[in-house]
Amino acid sequence: MAQDSLHDATAVQEPPAPPTGADTRRTLLGLAGPVYFELLSGVVAGVIDTLWVARLNEAAIGAVAIATSVENVLLGVILMVNIGTTVLISGAIGRKETGGLRTVMRAVGVLWLAIAPAVAIGGFLARKDIAGLFTSDGGEAFRLTVQFFAISFPGIAVFFAQNVIDGIYKGTGDTRTPMRMAILANALILVLDPLLIYGRAGLPRMGVQGAALAMVIGRGVALATSVTLLYRKRLGEQSDAGNTGGLSLSQAISRILGVGLPASADFVIRMAAGMVLVVVVAGFGEVPLAAYGIGIKVLVFVTMAFYAVRQAASIHLARTGGSHPNAAHDIGRQSLLLASLIALAAGAALAVAGGALVSAFTSDDAVVHQGTVLMWFFVPYLLAIAGTVSLGGVFVSGGHARSMLWVALLGSVVQLPLAYGLSSISALGIRGVWISMVLGAVAQFTLSYALFRRYCPAPARTAAPAPIPAPATADV
Repeated sequence: MAQDSLHDATAVQEPPAPPTGADTRRTLLGLAGPVYFELLSGVVAGVIDTLWVARLNEAAIGAVAIATSVENVLLGVILMVNIGTTVLISGAIGRKETGGLRTVMRAVGVLWLAIAPAVAIGGFLARKDIAGLFTSDGGEAFRLTVQFFAISFPGIAVFFAQNVIDGIYKGTGDTRTPMRMAILANALILVLDPLLIYGRAGLPRMGVQGAALAMVIGRGVALATSVTLLYRKRLGEQSDAGNTGGLSLSQAISRILGVGLPASADFVIRMAAGMVLVVVVAGFGEVPLAAYGIGIKVLVFVTMAFYAVRQAASIHLARTGGSHPNAAHDIGRQSLLLASLIALAAGAALAVAGGALVSAFTSDDAVVHQGTVLMWFFVPYLLAIAGTVSLGGVFVSGGHARSMLWVALLGSVVQLPLAYGLSSISALGIRGVWISMVLGAVAQFTLSYALFRRYCPAPARTAAPAPIPAPATADV
């Protein structure tokens, strides 16, 4: 009996075994799948609007394209609240310090009130100036863009609110509800667009303003549903007695911004670099620009999978980082593996069927040829950018969010000068721009992986301890 007691005591003292690589991959996939479809829904909303207004005229298509591009840039502003909230709530739940969740919720509300009205009102008042940056003043495209902005800018407050609510859900580990709300919003947009744009079912014909209003209404219904479901969760009331986390409102705001600002800056820098690259490509004429426009649409569908893996990694690490000392390294490795496998599969598909994919968008032989060439350059680009983006998840939740900012800056410093320099070589031409994209992505991955090895080192290999001999019966 004494021997059994000794074995029982030994069993109790043994720490729980860390999750295997397969366990981690399953968890990441479970979190990343819904996030991917949620992110994809944002692109689909713009596609739906574009398809419906295409019957109006080319200027209407341009107005929707401009408004969508501006919204994508503004998304970087609210991402600092979204990402910071997700990490802060995930960490609190993982440490069982849920008493501070009420304070975090108040901090989220304060940040939304500080950001959303300023952007919505400021954008509405400056809508003509913003439209003038993209179109000729007084033209049809300018007029329609201003009309779209007159509704979409006030509606940005709804878009921002949904974003921060999604961040709260993801912090609790629930990535499915944001996905469902995105699908709900898109379904409503799909139904409302023809009714409001063309004035059907007794409604007035509103043109591009109908497209903007349909988007705001669809998102508004989804937001109301999200808030109702969140209220029923009573997240702010889930407190542990005597364990409030000691978090003040100012501290919660500071922590959200501390994590979110670098991640937001990373997004804005990438968007700005992409806009500069469009200017460079446009200098080579309409054919390369059309091929690049098609290529970017294809690229977004793939790269969103990498961002979904990154969000999954940041959520998983925030919730389980303290469970074992090598969590950051293990989660980083598995997220890198998943994103790389996705990149390999997508790259192989683009290499084999890239031409056919471009042909689905256009019948212009010159554009199809240029787009097919671009698809081949996307293969190494995707592999490099997959590693860069996926490793960002452990940086965000591991206290190294600023690393993402430096990585994005390095990519811009490498890519943009090379885009101008290489494309000026007559033997390369537009291919110099494609090469610069690959080299910029490789530079980013090189720095990302070096930082990952520094901040999340592999566990040191130690010799297995000698087995403890069983005590002699006489001693017992």
